Amino acid sequence: MNILFLGDIVGRPGRKIVKNLLPQLIEFYEIDLVIANGENAAGGKGITLPILKELFKDGIDVVTTGNHVWERREILKFINEEKRLLRPANMSASAPGKGSTVIQCGDHFVGILNLIGRIFMSPAECPSGCC
Repeated sequence: MNILFLGDIVGRPGRKIVKNLLPQLIEFYEIDLVIANGENAAGGKGITLPILKELFKDGIDVVTTGNHVWERREILKFINEEKRLLRPANMSASAPGKGSTVIQCGDHFVGILNLIGRIFMSPAECPSGCC
């Protein structure tokens, strides 16, 4: 199984690169699963539902987020319903959304866990659980 993880997609230029190059990468490298960080896909901070749908249409299977996840408050309307959009799992347990998911990829099930570090970040639980 070939998995591609794309770092931060930032604004319209980042989305344009994804739209133009991702299909070629998927074909050339025979990628089975694409995970990308999309927390800055909307104008450099946050993500909106139309942009999330665009990223899925362009070939991304799961979108992760980080400290900018709440920059666009409209995310609160859809983060609980979209199982392929992950907020960091080590944020407060009362935070909306999920920090992990399991998706089917061909004959396999793949577990994806999204964690955030704590250096220069808002408070989060220790990602290793032993801090």
